[in-house]
Amino acid sequence: MRFFLAAIGALAIIVGLGCAAFFFGGFYSVAGTSDDPAAVTWALTRVRAASIERHANDKPPASFGDDAMVRKGAMTYASYGCANCHGAPGVKWLKYSEGLHPDPPDLKDVAGELSPAELFWVVKNGINMTGMPSFAQAGASDDEIWSIVAFVKKLPGTSEADYKSWSSGAQLKQ
Repeated sequence: MRFFLAAIGALAIIVGLGCAAFFFGGFYSVAGTSDDPAAVTWALTRVRAASIERHANDKPPASFGDDAMVRKGAMTYASYGCANCHGAPGVKWLKYSEGLHPDPPDLKDVAGELSPAELFWVVKNGINMTGMPSFAQAGASDDEIWSIVAFVKKLPGTSEADYKSWSSGAQLKQ
């Protein structure tokens, strides 16, 4: 039994040293044009999902999802430039978003997968090592962020005409 535990310990040290040599020795490419190894992609995806799930504790306001909030959310979504990376009905993603790694998610797909609290947390805090900024640090109020979340939850069923009318007159925030 003692030999078995020593072998496991030695193996753990060897794997740890190998990983350290791989990452800190410059063998791991941080280029945005390089795909991550499957193990890295899996680990980052799991860590991101677990972190969002653990930290997303805010409750939506009572008016969450009403028509006025969704319309305000479309205007806020447009004014903060969300469509640049995530698109919108009738609005194509800007070319530079194709260079982000990982790719920005299509929010029509994400809208059904994440709860309002999880979406709020992501928009408010951003996500490290992606192009997703913290909108709270960019000056967005909690009310504005909740309106964006209300719009994103309705995004899969939003028509191009509705988005255009709801977001017309939006001024890009700088």
